[in-house]
Amino acid sequence: MTPDSSRPPGRLAPPPADPPGTPGGEFSRLVAIMRALRSPDGCPWDREQTLASLAPFVLEEAHEVVDAIERGEVDDLRGEIGDLVFEGVFLAQVCADAGHFDVADSLRAIGDKLVRRHPHVFASPDPAAAEVRTPTEVVEQWEAIKARERAEASASHAGALDGIPRSLPALLAAHEIGTRAAAVGFDWESAPDVLAKIEEEVAELRQAITGETPERAAEEMGDLFFALANLSRKLGIEPEAALRAANRKFTARFRALEERVEQRGKRVQDLSLADLERVWQEVKGGA
Repeated sequence: MTPDSSRPPGRLAPPPADPPGTPGGEFSRLVAIMRALRSPDGCPWDREQTLASLAPFVLEEAHEVVDAIERGEVDDLRGEIGDLVFEGVFLAQVCADAGHFDVADSLRAIGDKLVRRHPHVFASPDPAAAEVRTPTEVVEQWEAIKARERAEASASHAGALDGIPRSLPALLAAHEIGTRAAAVGFDWESAPDVLAKIEEEVAELRQAITGETPERAAEEMGDLFFALANLSRKLGIEPEAALRAANRKFTARFRALEERVEQRGKRVQDLSLADLERVWQEVKGGA
């Protein structure tokens, strides 16, 4: 961000937190800072931002939060959470400037939603809610309430799969689709049943590779990924996190392979596949 050279720096001092050190006080201070940045005497870069221009930053900050969690860096996580919260405040201020809503409306909406979707915790006229005990039952209840809310909010039929963000990573979307379908009773009975489906999809992919068009192979590959995402769901595994972990493991092992090859005075690209496989097995075995 380039400073505005037409006015002296620090003209708008950050407003003090009131009361300091409390979540409410610090949040109010952040909102006030954002309001100042977007004001006529604020920052030219912040003033020109739009919802569309901020969208990439939201994704970036969310990924940085996840990265800090997976690295186990709690100090980094503290700052990354703040950055992510700031993006939400920034979006709300853009909407407030346009006269749509402000951050208080967003906070009220999420507070109301959490109370509404946790009838097993907060007072509820539904006696069945008191019977919810396990995490699985909570998820099923959450999805059922979401489906009911979508139906009530729409004059037309609201499907169980309506409202899944198009920008969601494909594996996460597949996981969410499976979760919503399961919430209305459309699901495999058990993880072994999904494994059978995966074996079926592998057979169909093999057939497409050997005797059909590339388009058919792409379709079958998609079906296989979808089945794998649902197996993750049945096993209680978040598929994006599992794949990221596999990526990190492969990357670490491949770097170790490169180092071993270089220590022997050779280059990876000069070795045969059989030789590389032998070094790979050494790395895996810790030899």
